[in-house]
Amino acid sequence: MRILPGIKVVSCCWMMAALLLGTSPSWAQKPESGSPEQVIQRFHETLLEAMREGGRLGYRGRLELLTPAVDRSHDLDFIARTSLGSHWTKLDPEQQRIFTDTFRQLSISSYAGWFKSHEGERFEFVERQPMPREQVLVRSQLVQAKGETVRFDYVLRQAKDGWRIINILADGVSDLALKRVEYRAVLERDGFPALIDMLKKKIVQSEQN
Repeated sequence: MRILPGIKVVSCCWMMAALLLGTSPSWAQKPESGSPEQVIQRFHETLLEAMREGGRLGYRGRLELLTPAVDRSHDLDFIARTSLGSHWTKLDPEQQRIFTDTFRQLSISSYAGWFKSHEGERFEFVERQPMPREQVLVRSQLVQAKGETVRFDYVLRQAKDGWRIINILADGVSDLALKRVEYRAVLERDGFPALIDMLKKKIVQSEQN
């Protein structure tokens, strides 16, 4: 797994994905069943499997492996709606469905495209903190093979079927905030078809990584 040096806004989305690279002895304490920590731990385990078996599985195999794991750990519908803000209610039901479906495909394909090899990275749990609106912050850090660390924070909320990730921050930079800026700019400037076209191009790029 290649980790880009430094924290740059333009690469932050991929670096946010890069935190989910391994587990550390911290998780050996067996987090409470159904807890935010356990949601992340289980996702880590699937990502590790995809990375270790990346070459054998290929992109399609990793996509098949990761799809249920992403669906279980992320509230993708909530993230999709939130990324558009007030523009969401301006879309008709069919547009909302198309955007949500395409956003989900992009989210999963991004993981499958980037988590394809393992180079000794590990993930360490730092702490859990309460947040406003009954959300939870799970703080962690990525330890790379040479010892460099990058701070990552997960924001989770309680959905109807359990705790789900709704945002990831890399050294304080919010993935959701980046999506809001990019998606809304395209929607306002070029319209809905252009936004969907942009997401589909990103999906194709994930397949080619």
